[in-house]
Amino acid sequence: MKYILMMNTPSGGGYQIMSWPQADLKAHITFMMSFAQKLSKAGELVGAEGLAEPRQAKLVRAGSDGKPMTDGVFPESKEFLAGYWIVDVPSPERAYAIAAEASLAPGVGGAPLYLNIEVRQVMSGPPPEGR
Repeated sequence: MKYILMMNTPSGGGYQIMSWPQADLKAHITFMMSFAQKLSKAGELVGAEGLAEPRQAKLVRAGSDGKPMTDGVFPESKEFLAGYWIVDVPSPERAYAIAAEASLAPGVGGAPLYLNIEVRQVMSGPPPEGR
């Protein structure tokens, strides 16, 4: 079963990680890269990406003419999606265990961040007819 693990982080007026001391930022990125390599070696990683800061985000919908209309960022959001992993694992419990490990990513001074990781099953589509 495929699951998406979405890493949410407090918005706090910007992408706070960019204000961390260089050594802490490097340790965090090293953790994330090692974590992805570990999942890949286990055959569980389908894909993973970090996302640009929320100031670059736009909400898009079609206008009455079908052309895209954009709106600014998410001013009311207390959290934003910082990145995600898509994993292919045999059970929800394994997806939860992976999410818990990701939650421990180091922050300033190496202390675990205890990030909220939302876990949702990736749907493959409707069942075939006749089932």
